[in-house]
Amino acid sequence: MRSITPPTIRPPFANYSHGIEVPAGCRLLFVSGQLGITTDDHVPDAAEAQAELCFKAIGAVLGEAGMSHADIVRIDAFVTDRAHLKPYMDVRDRYVASPPPASTLMIVSGFARPEFKIEVEVVAARAD
Repeated sequence: MRSITPPTIRPPFANYSHGIEVPAGCRLLFVSGQLGITTDDHVPDAAEAQAELCFKAIGAVLGEAGMSHADIVRIDAFVTDRAHLKPYMDVRDRYVASPPPASTLMIVSGFARPEFKIEVEVVAARAD
């Protein structure tokens, strides 16, 4: 994968790339939005704990496809409050590889259940 950050535009605000080029011949995996919920339906109150669960769930999906967090080329993340940005980014930065993936982070009004604070979906690519 090749990170693309043209010198003619402002560098990224955080740990992401403006673009990631996926070479021909790679398998792609699209992971649906994952929420901060355990297998027994517990939703922790803390945004950081929810983000951790999101990335662990993503890791499980990636693992089933023979991939890992290092194969993520795109992240779309959604938080319900500006206060959740830093906790989310702290967790994200523990899971992303170098070069960092392309990324979008949006503040939204809410999710299907009011206790959810963060949702994360990814695209991964791996050469076989």
